[in-house]
Amino acid sequence: MIGRVNHIAIAVPDLAAAAGRYRDLLGARVSAPQSLPEHGVRVVFVEADNTKVELLEPLGAHSPITGFLDKNPGGGMHHICFEVPDIAMAARQLVEAGARVLGDGKPKIGAHGLPVLFVHPKDFDGTLIELEEVKPDFSPA
Repeated sequence: MIGRVNHIAIAVPDLAAAAGRYRDLLGARVSAPQSLPEHGVRVVFVEADNTKVELLEPLGAHSPITGFLDKNPGGGMHHICFEVPDIAMAARQLVEAGARVLGDGKPKIGAHGLPVLFVHPKDFDGTLIELEEVKPDFSPA
């Protein structure tokens, strides 16, 4: 079902400071900040050759990561995102197997402009899983 790791997300209390550390101390390429009101977060992507790290901070008091940062004031790993070719089929298979898709169970558009959904961390050993639909590239033969 899953393809490659798309990104690992780290919740941070101060997005600008965290992005600066990755850029200035590690020499990483860091994207411009992006607000995602429908997800309640503001994000930047740290771009590595083989994947990305998503830094996210709460956007407003009702952000879903506020509780995470209350428990982890210094921040920490929030979720891991895997690519899937068909998010509807992935959701259906997960639910049929007893996993819990968060929210209303329907994909939302994520930071890359693609459909995403989240699976309950209790169903994956304490790790919040994000699935992002990425269609495979077909090159002409």
